[in-house]
Parts: sequence; C-alpha cells; structure tokens
Amino acid sequence: MTARVRAPELRGHGWLNTGGKDLTLSGLRGKIVLLDFWTYGCINCLHVLDELRPLEQKYGDALVIIGVHSPKFVHEQNHEALAAAVERYGVRHPVIDDADMHLWRQYAAKAWPTLAVIDPTGYLVASMAGEGHAEGLSRLVDELIAKHAADGTLHRGNGPYVPPAPADTLLRFPGKAVELPGGNLLVSDSARHSIVELTPDGETIVRRYGSGERGAPFSEPQGLLLLPPAVAAEVGYDVVVADTVNHQLRGLTLGSGEITLVAGSGRPWRSAVEGTQPALAADLSSPWDVAWYDGKVIVAMAGIHELWWFDPTAGTVGVYAGTTVESLRDGPIPDVWMAQPSGLSVGGDRLWIADSETSALRYIEAGVLHTAVGQGLFDFGHVDGPAKEALFQHPLGVAALPDGSVLVADTYNGAVRRYDPATDSVSTVDSGLAEPSDVLVTASGEVFVVESAGHRLTRLAPGIVKTVTGERHKTERPPSEIASGPLTLDVIFTPAPGQKLDAQFGPSTRLEVSAAPPELLLEGAGVTTDLSRPLVINPAVPKGILQVIAQAATCDVDEEFPACHLTRQDWGVPVVVTPDGPSRLPLILRGMDEG
Repeated sequence: MTARVRAPELRGHGWLNTGGKDLTLSGLRGKIVLLDFWTYGCINCLHVLDELRPLEQKYGDALVIIGVHSPKFVHEQNHEALAAAVERYGVRHPVIDDADMHLWRQYAAKAWPTLAVIDPTGYLVASMAGEGHAEGLSRLVDELIAKHAADGTLHRGNGPYVPPAPADTLLRFPGKAVELPGGNLLVSDSARHSIVELTPDGETIVRRYGSGERGAPFSEPQGLLLLPPAVAAEVGYDVVVADTVNHQLRGLTLGSGEITLVAGSGRPWRSAVEGTQPALAADLSSPWDVAWYDGKVIVAMAGIHELWWFDPTAGTVGVYAGTTVESLRDGPIPDVWMAQPSGLSVGGDRLWIADSETSALRYIEAGVLHTAVGQGLFDFGHVDGPAKEALFQHPLGVAALPDGSVLVADTYNGAVRRYDPATDSVSTVDSGLAEPSDVLVTASGEVFVVESAGHRLTRLAPGIVKTVTGERHKTERPPSEIASGPLTLDVIFTPAPGQKLDAQFGPSTRLEVSAAPPELLLEGAGVTTDLSRPLVINPAVPKGILQVIAQAATCDVDEEFPACHLTRQDWGVPVVVTPDGPSRLPLILRGMDEG
C-alpha cells in the first residue's frame, strides 16, 4: 500500500477504561494504534473483541487497541449503557463514545465491525471489515514493530488502559433462565462465566456451576434448556447450555454438577458444511439460546444468523433454518433470512424467535418461517398497536404463554411487550427495566424477567398493561450516496503479510449481491467469483439496502504446512440514490481504498 493518509484525530463523547483521561493520537505517537469500530448489539463485533484479546496480551507494550463505539440503535447512544456493555463483555482497552458517528464518517467505515491500523507516526496503514483478521493483524503488527523499532519511532511501555472498580452483586449481567422441577431457578450468570441455581424467589444462590473464570469451562454462557426426562436419562445430562463465546454446547448434570462438552469444536464457524455433522467436530458460532422443538434441540446460532438442530442422542448437528444472510425474509425453511436470532420459546406447534438485529418477533410453524412483528434491519422503536405498525428495539428473549400469546424481552426499550395472535396486536406489559434479556414463565404462572443490566431477576406484577405510542426510529448509520444507473461495486481485498489468495479448493473469492427492495437493482444481483461487479441502480427507487457478502480464501506463503484462512463479511449498506451521486461504491474487506 502506497497511500500516506494521516489518521483523523480522536474526538467523541467521552472515554471509558482510561481513568477519566481523554486520549489523542498525538499523545499516542510511538505506539501502533488499532481502532475497532463496533456497536455492542452486533454479534460479529463481539467476535472481534475475542479475537483481539490475544493481540492485547502479545503486543501490550507496543500496541494500543481503542474501541470506537459507533452505535446502531438509539439505546446504544446512551453513555451509561455503553459503560455497562464494556464491563459485560470484558473489554480490556480504552473505548471512545462515538455517539454521533463522527469518527465513523471520518474513517469512512461502512460496516460493523471495521478495524483501522495506525502506525507509530500517525499514518493510517490498513483497514479491514468483518471478523477473522487476527492472524493477518498479528503479521502486520510484527512488520510495523520491526520497521519502527529500526527507525527509532516505536516507543514501548505501558498502555493507557485503566480498569474500572469491580462491582459486587448477586448476579452479573445474567442472560437466560429456566425453572427446575423442584421450583428452583437456573440462570446463566454470563459475565461471571457460570451457571447459577437460585431459590424460587430468585434471591439466594443455592449452587454455582463452573469456576466463574472466563473459559473454565464457560465463557459468557446464555441459553439454557431442561431436556425432556426420557432424553436426559438416555444421554446422561439434564440441561443443555449455550456456551456462547466458546462456540459450544455443554451438558450439565444437576445432581453431580458434572459439565460435559456435547457439541462444538471450539473453533468459530468460517464456512458452510452441507448435511449432518458429528456434533463435537462442528464449528458453531455464538449459540445464544436453545429450545426443544420438532423432536430435537434447536439452537439460535446468533453469530451466523441461522437456527441449527442438535440431536443429543445421535450426537449430530445440522442447519435448521437460515442461509447466513443477515436480513429479514420469510418462507419455507431453510431458505430464509434472519438477523442474530437470540431468543427461543415453544408454544403449541410454533417455535417463537426473538430476531434481535431486525428487531422482530418471528415464528416457525409447519416448516415455514413467518414474521409477526418487525420491518427490517434498520427499523426499530417502541410502538404498540397493530402488529404491522408495532416496533421493538433489539429484543433478546421471548416466552410463549398458555393462551397462545407471547411475551417479548424488548431489551433496548427496557420493556416487556406482549404479542397477541388473536388480535394481531402488540402492547407493553411493563417498562423501565434494565436491558431485559429473557422472560421466564413458571409452572405456577409467575413471570420473572431477567433484568440483565440490573443484575437481577424481577417478578412481573400481574395485570400491568401500558399502551405506548413512542417514537419510530431508523438506524443512525449514515447512508451511502450512489448514482442511479451504472454503478461499480468494488470489494477491496489485499492478503495479509505472508499470505496469498488460495484456489486449491475452488475459486479464491466469492461475491453475492442482493437488494431490499429487490427493485433497487436492475442488473447485478447474484453470485460471482469476481470482487468487482457492474450494477445498474433503478432511478425510480430513491433508497434501499444493498446486501453484499464477500469472502476471500488465503494461505500462508513459503510454509511447509501452510495454514489457510477464510475472510468473510456481510454488509447491509443503506443507500440513497441521487442523480449526481458517485458511480463507484468501494467496500474494504481488507486493505486500503486508494481510488
């Protein structure tokens, strides 16, 4: 890369993890700086946080990682909510609050997550979108360290991270809850990396499963499923746990406390595998919830926008619904689109789904996916009334009720909402809650809300119903202007240092393009192996979303046993069509756009 671009200065709405100090790039001169543009409701951004942890440990005296939080949802603009998320996800580097998306625009980001690398002299040297860049980043940092150490421009030493004071609460960011046969409650204590059994009132710990340390054996667990007794007796464990950040499922035996790995290789998913797989060999991606439906365990695979099935008796897994495209499309499964499914509940013949990134309530019945409430990736709010007009904001939990209606943990609205299929309408049951992430209806009819950011379970008072006609929102993400008529889509990809494009298993690159509404694209939709493609934009459609999925396969150069890598990113690019807009849309998978 030959372009020399001075990195824009860091300006935002406050800092976290710095001990109250504002950081500047000039003050960080001499360090390699890695900016991580993220938003905490984005599962791919959470994946990148975990990919960056080893880099923080390996290069801590030369590399400074700074999280730039550029929010998608209105709730994510709240500084206190951001501070809670930084603790929840164990972020161990400084974070700047980019609430107005100023830095997002300055660095020309077009996707969550986006990474930007700044050298010790203050120049931008690389940019990349999506996840899976850890190996390439490590190689790049090695090159920069060698060069700037030789030039005398690298200054080693402690970074600016200052840890916050530890908190002391019964639970810490609990995720999901189920009722046990004796009436006790089982809760995923996510930020403490364990499963906790509580008394029926939810206020006293009976037992903790797991060490409480990240990865031993749990890492930010979420969903819990009490298996049917006959199945539990056959497989030898009682509860299936979605061990989210480990990308695995674990079995928990309540009597002995034994914890067993039952699915997941521990490697994050990178590419599709057709058909049935041995459960322990399969690569999963942030399993967020689990439910018993259609005679098997259904897994909300939030990281790749799919539902999977797991057969605990046979020890096998496979795709149940979804294509990895992050969007909203109904129809017969599996050929449907979802966006970070995060909550599951079974009511009668229906599997209800909290589809968080489309702020939607959806359900599967008789092999067909339907949307009850929700309008798309960038439409959200707090609006009650007819389902076609109602809006949620990033819901994470759902609970089917005996009368056929559904309670929804409307997380970013801080509310519990109710969808009634009989009237096809939505009402607000309670509000003012701290990021509710699940709803539990007990055998006796009591309703508990997992108030995640409140670090507690809260009993829902019976009979409360509020009607809310709140605001309707669109995402704050700035749209890209494009020209009507001919448009060139360029996905820019440069292999990481020490790697080359690899075609030993087929074409090394793949590009898939679609649009919402479909009429936005007159030409250019479909799949090709070229990362540059001519499109034709319909002048009669003023705005929409270009859905772009790009991937590139690389392998190490000059290695006896070369490691191979797959880089993949899914962009949902909001666009505005203008007569004098640019006739080229560049998207950076890895590299720098010099055009």
